[in-house]
Amino acid sequence: MKRVTGLGGVFYKANDKTALLAWYKKHLQIAAEDWGAMFSVNDSAASHPNNYQVWSLFKADTDYFEPSKASFMINFTVEDLDALLPVLKEEGVEIVKVAEASEFGKFAWILDLEGNKIELWEPTK
Repeated sequence: MKRVTGLGGVFYKANDKTALLAWYKKHLQIAAEDWGAMFSVNDSAASHPNNYQVWSLFKADTDYFEPSKASFMINFTVEDLDALLPVLKEEGVEIVKVAEASEFGKFAWILDLEGNKIELWEPTK
């Protein structure tokens, strides 16, 4: 079973989200909306071809990254979240939360060895 199949996104906290979004638009020409931006990933060999990666800023006081104290969270795509979670649990990985499936796919959150929250995402095929 493949575990991580790619990078799904990068999320981090911003002291001034509006100003930082404007800076990225001006200097790096990232046409982001309030929630962030999507980048196409066209890889016919990938388990989820024609997928996308997300870049998103959160307000500095967000609790979305908790229980992690880090100012960032990485999202990794996975091939089969339902099969992977029991394996991770058996290996002693702390599973913070498992969300119900949505139009975007299935999500779960774990903590790495240093307490960083990691989002696992099985995109909708």
